[in-house]
Amino acid sequence: MNTSINKGITKYSFILLLFLPVVLVGQRTLTLDDCFDRVTKNYPLAKQSVLLQSQAELDIATLKKDKLPRLDVNAQATYQSDVTHLPIELPNISVTPPNKDQYRATLDASLLIYNGGLIDATAKVKESNSKVSEQEVNVNLYALKNKVNQLYLSLLLLQENRSLLAAKEKQLQSRIEEVQAGVLYGTLLPSSADALQVELLNIKQKYAEIDYSKKGLTQRLALLIGSDLSADAILQTPMVPTENQTDSQRPELTLFELKKAQIDLSKQQLTKSKLPKLNAFAQGGYGNPGLNMLDNSFKTFYMTGLKLNWNIFDWNKTKGQKQSLEINKEIINTQKETFELNTNLELVQLQSEIDKLQDFIDMDSEIIRIRENMVKSAASQLKNGVITSSAYITEFTDLYEAKSNLALHKTQLLLLQIQYQLTNGTYGKY
Repeated sequence: MNTSINKGITKYSFILLLFLPVVLVGQRTLTLDDCFDRVTKNYPLAKQSVLLQSQAELDIATLKKDKLPRLDVNAQATYQSDVTHLPIELPNISVTPPNKDQYRATLDASLLIYNGGLIDATAKVKESNSKVSEQEVNVNLYALKNKVNQLYLSLLLLQENRSLLAAKEKQLQSRIEEVQAGVLYGTLLPSSADALQVELLNIKQKYAEIDYSKKGLTQRLALLIGSDLSADAILQTPMVPTENQTDSQRPELTLFELKKAQIDLSKQQLTKSKLPKLNAFAQGGYGNPGLNMLDNSFKTFYMTGLKLNWNIFDWNKTKGQKQSLEINKEIINTQKETFELNTNLELVQLQSEIDKLQDFIDMDSEIIRIRENMVKSAASQLKNGVITSSAYITEFTDLYEAKSNLALHKTQLLLLQIQYQLTNGTYGKY
């Protein structure tokens, strides 16, 4: 039985070790969408959304407490210069005037019966204010995605350049081995390998330059998205999806609609504030005098009833406030139109840059094809001692520059394509 268990443990341990490298590699892989998700969750501004929601819940809960009964304890002690007394004397009747020092303590209770739904309307305005504030946070977080996009693709370009350097180093090392073989057999001069060795050192130097640049960009991206990033993180090239959406998902457009909804709710609140308000009240107390002002002694007393309040004429104050809110709504409409116009202008410029880069990439591919043939010819000539190693390096470096230009233009194109969709509000799901 123990043998079976040991075999089972060994089997599962082997499976775990088999998949462990895959897991470790996966942990070092980073995508642009991962960075977008992290910046919207970890950026300090993102914490405001939760705080705003909590604040709105507290404000609304506090506001609705006005529907509950209210209890107040009141007490007073006074001394007055004169008191109520009869200006005449009645025969056979002795009336003692109240004391000039008077005392009263009461417990007052009131309950809102009807206020036209003003409390609920005010609660909706509070909730709307919170939604507007939360959407403003979303707008600011959305703007950060362009910064993330630029940093991510800058790192991706460095990653591509390092791959090109590695390929260049490998090819150059092969040329060095061929030249060294020619020197060994006396077909080439010993100095033929010197220029190649210098170029190999230049590649080592460029490695260091790329690594330092990558370290700085990685630190900036890590700070922006609020996550630790390892220096050897592998960045995946983002795929730009085909735009199937026709409607923009920009958070600014949602913000404009929320602001207009906020105005409509404020107008409803003003309408509710004009309706009558009915309260029930009760009062119990102990004082000297009580309700009977002619009884000059401490007495208990109580009263209860209803109270109606209705402001039937406010000199068109509410009407003016509603007209002001309508003007605010028109202002928001002009802001939306301005935003859409500026967005379209930016999209036209981006599309022009995208078209230009696509043409550049086509030309880069043709240049690389020609230069690869030139480098093959130069390599053959170098091997046979027809040209010097310096002449070969010139052709070799020109090919590398052409490939670097292609990588640069492809990365720039990708950056602009993503920026176009971010500007248009059609990238991913937001």
